Parts: sequence; structure tokens; C-alpha cells
Amino acid sequence: MAELSQSTSSDLSGLPVAPADIHAAAETIRGAVVETPCSYSSTLSSICGCDTWLKFENLQFTSSFKERGALNRLNALTPEERARGVIAMSAGNHAQGVAYHARRLGIPATIVMPVGTPMVKVENTRHHGAEVVVTGTTLEEAATFARSHGEARGMIFVHPYDDPLVIAGQGTVGLEMLKAVPELDTLVVPIGGGGLISGIAIAAKSIKPSLRILGVEAWLYPSMYNAIHDGNLPARGDTLAEGIAVKSPGRITTEIVRRLVDDIALVNEAELERAVATLISIEKTVVEGAGAAGLAALMSDPSRFAGEKVGLVLSGGNIDTRLIASVLTRELAREGRLTQLSLDIPDRPGQLAAVAALLAEAGANIIEVSHQRTFSDLPAKATLLQLVIETRDSAHLDEVMAKLSASGLSARCT
Repeated sequence: MAELSQSTSSDLSGLPVAPADIHAAAETIRGAVVETPCSYSSTLSSICGCDTWLKFENLQFTSSFKERGALNRLNALTPEERARGVIAMSAGNHAQGVAYHARRLGIPATIVMPVGTPMVKVENTRHHGAEVVVTGTTLEEAATFARSHGEARGMIFVHPYDDPLVIAGQGTVGLEMLKAVPELDTLVVPIGGGGLISGIAIAAKSIKPSLRILGVEAWLYPSMYNAIHDGNLPARGDTLAEGIAVKSPGRITTEIVRRLVDDIALVNEAELERAVATLISIEKTVVEGAGAAGLAALMSDPSRFAGEKVGLVLSGGNIDTRLIASVLTRELAREGRLTQLSLDIPDRPGQLAAVAALLAEAGANIIEVSHQRTFSDLPAKATLLQLVIETRDSAHLDEVMAKLSASGLSARCT
């Protein structure tokens, strides 16, 4: 994790969103958006060395905090604007929030989504009744198309983060967290365009000015980090946290972040994967990469939070099931619980059975087996045996490897 401290002020005067706007948003969305749990995690607290609370925004109806800002914005439309319909660009969560609440309110909605958006988010958005247009390789390209398409048809553009009403709606997360746990010292919040952290920072610092706000971005998309610190780190590539893969943060949100956010941390892909897997394993909750960014920051640098009371926002849970399987399998490999082995063995009857017997004796479970006789540089009377085995942990794997070696087998992890 990379981080950079900066001096901030708790002076909220002159900001484009006031605490009163967030309290008004809370009344506007009350009853239509879930007041999600903010629960203490004993196990994560033990792992991270700090008292850890989780705000389960993945339990919203559309599995994301984005409903809050979307509904607050939609409720502000005039009857004439509602009849014209709305258009939005989104990598998925804002799309679903707008689509779901637009249908509830009888407002026609069109959503523009960039190519590469996870299919689960595309299909869920269509399921909520919106017209979906998939175009543009980035969120910025999708936004350009959405604006021109909407202007040509007289539709109202609903920005995913750079809108005071949207920011105010997202800020209700902060109100709820401090209502549930007033003693929090630090809030750790994912940053994409900056709407969530902007709203939370205003709400939280209006209640408790001493509260520390830490934003978290993916290493591959450090856009707000660059904007705040005049950096030029590249923003590119495929990240597990596609929900915060934003190349250009908002103008309004950048101003708020510069004023109120204390630090911005960057987390890498392995840290994001580990956080997603940990939340599934320990909390039995499914969180997408962006939603796990806060825990990734906590687990990658626990000394940063030692002894504190920390609140994490699990901002969304819309992750493709195939991707979950891949993340969990990769984490098993990192933990030494799933390993691919290659062995050179004589190509004669009984050799595979002998290897299997040794592994069984060592307590390892064989998951996959393959022989490679043709595409190898081994002698014609030898074969390459490739196995995927399951062990308890890395120490058990070491025991298995030692047993194979003691039996004269040359095994290597591949």
C-alpha cells in the first residue's frame, strides 16, 4: 500500500454540499433505501490489530451504496423532467441504482455502460427496466456518448459522482455509521470518482471534526491521488476493482477531497483479491473488488491503524460468480492450500499409483492429474506428470514435498 499524508481542515464553509443537504437527503431516501448494518467484526479486529466495524452497503437491494445518491437526485426532478427521462453512464452500480429507482418512480431511464463491464451488472441493469447501451472502452468515453445521446433526446443527465445531490445522498452512509458507532476514530472509504468519500467526509466531519478519513484507490487507477498531489501515475489496465476504475475524478469531488480527506492509499491487485476472499471466508459476505478496497488497505498496513476504532465501507457486492471462483482459487494457491506440481517419472505401469500412494500417505488430496508425453524434452521412456494437489497450508505443503523428495521423486511447484 502506498500513502501520503496531507494536512486537512474540518472547516465546511463554502463547500458545494453542506451538512444540511446530507440530512435532507437522509429524509428523502428514508424507507426506500436500506439502512444497512454497521457491525463489529471480532475476527477482522484480531487480524488487523484494531477494532473494526463493517458498513454492509452490499446489502442494499441493488447491492451498492449508489442507490442513495441516485434516488436523492431523481427525487429532485420536476414533473416535466421526469417525463423527459434520464440518462446515466456507469460501470454498473450507479446504473443499477438509477434504473431501479427510476422504475419505482415511473421515470424512463437509459444507461450507457463501457465495454468490459461485468455481465452481471449489465444484465441486472436491464432487469431493472432500463435501456442499456454498451459503448466506449472507458467510463469517460461512455460519459461522452451519454451526454451527446441525452442532449439529442432532451434527457436529464444523472452523473454518478460529480453532482451535489448525488454527493449528499452518498453522505448518508457517514451519518448512519456515526449514529451506529459514535466512537470511531477513522473511516476508510473507496474512491472512484469521489462521490462517496466526499459525502461521507462532509457528514462525518460535521459530527466529529477529529475523525480521520482515509480514501483508497486501486494502484492501477490512482486518479484522485494524482489530482490531489499533482502526480502523474498511470491509470490503465484491468483491475478487480472496476467500480473505482476512474481515470478522471470529479471537479466538485476533488475540491471536497482536497479539503477534508486526510490520506489516500493505493492497494494492488493481490491485496484486493485477498480482501475479497477474506470477507467471503470470515464474514460470509460477497463484496466486489471496489467494495473490498478498504479492508485491503487495512490488511496491507495494519500498523497504520493499530489500536484505533476503524469503520470500513463495503460499498458494493456486484461481482461475477466466475470471478469469485477465480479469486478464491488464486487465494488458496497463495496460502499453499492448492498447488500445481510437476514430476518426471518413468513411463511404465504403476508409477502414477505409487505417486498417488505417497501423496495419500502425506495427507494431500489430488484434485487434477495429467500426463504429458509428447510436448516435453524428456526421454521417450519418461513422462511428465502434472498434478494439482490440496494441502492444509504452506507448512503441510513443505512436508509433502519433503516426502516426495525422500522417495527419490523430483517434484517442483509450477
